[in-house]
Amino acid sequence: MRTYLSAVTAAVVVVVVLAVLVPLSALSAWVDLEIDNTDRYVAAVAPLAAEPHVQSTVGDLITDATMQQIDAGPLQSTVRDFLHQAVMSFTTTDAFRAAWNTANRTAHEAVTAALNGNTGQAVTIDLAPVTQQVKRNLEGNGVPFADRIPVQHTDITLISADRADQLRETFRWLRAASVWPAVGTVVFAVLTVLVAWARGGPGRGRSGRAALSAAAVAGAGFALGALVLRAVIAVARGRVLAEVPDSETGAAAAVYDALTGSLRTTAWIVFGTGLAVAVCAVLGRRWAARRRTVP
Repeated sequence: MRTYLSAVTAAVVVVVVLAVLVPLSALSAWVDLEIDNTDRYVAAVAPLAAEPHVQSTVGDLITDATMQQIDAGPLQSTVRDFLHQAVMSFTTTDAFRAAWNTANRTAHEAVTAALNGNTGQAVTIDLAPVTQQVKRNLEGNGVPFADRIPVQHTDITLISADRADQLRETFRWLRAASVWPAVGTVVFAVLTVLVAWARGGPGRGRSGRAALSAAAVAGAGFALGALVLRAVIAVARGRVLAEVPDSETGAAAAVYDALTGSLRTTAWIVFGTGLAVAVCAVLGRRWAARRRTVP
C-alpha cells in the first residue's frame, strides 16, 4: 500500500511540475525567438495589413488627424467621408502592405524598448510611416486635401501603460531565461522515464512497464501544461484588451492574436503529442502486462 501511495505521489508531482514547466518554456522561447527577432515579428504581423479591424483603425486615425487641419464649414462631414473613403481605398493596395511592414519593422525596436522601458510607458505602433505613404499616394492621385494630411506620431495602443508596467518584469525574466526552460523540461521528462526504468525492479519486463507508466504520466503532464498555456493566453488577451481604448480594440486584438499565433499552435501541438504519448504508453503497458500473463 505504501509503495502504491508513493507511486501515485510521484506521478502527481511529475504532472504538476510539467504543467508549470511547459507554459513557462513556451513563453520564454516565444519571447526569445519571436518577440525579440525583428524578421519574425514583422512576418507575424504582416498579414494584418489585410485585417479589416486594422484597416478601419488606420483609416479612422489618419482621417481624424487630417480633419483637425481642415475647416470646410458646412461641408466638413462630406469632406471627412470623402477623405476617409480615399484612405480606406488605399489600405487595400500593395503599397499599404509595404508601408505597414515598414512601420512594423521600425516599431519593433520601439516595442522591445517599451517592454524594457520605464514605468508609465505604453506599448504602441506608430503609424507615421504608413501616414507618409498614404499622403504620397493620395497626392499622386490628385485627391483633394491630401496635402493637408499631417505626418505625425499616430499610435495604435497595444498594451496600456498600467498593464505594460505589470508585464515588464515578466518579459525581462522570460527574455533572460531564453530557451533553457524548454531544454530543462525535456531533460526532466527523459529523466523521469529513465529513473522509472532503473527503479522498476529486476527483469526487463518490470523495468519496461515502469518506464511506460512514467512515459504515460509525462505525456499527461505535457498535455495538461499545454492546456494551462492556452488558458494563460486567453486570460492575458482579455486583460490586455480591457485596457485598450474602445476605438482601437479591434486592431489591438488582431495584433495580439497575430503575435500569439505561434504560441497557440505550440499549445495544440504539445497537447496532441503529450496525449498521444500518454495513450500509446498506457496501451503499451497493457499489452506488456497481458503478454506477461500468457503461459
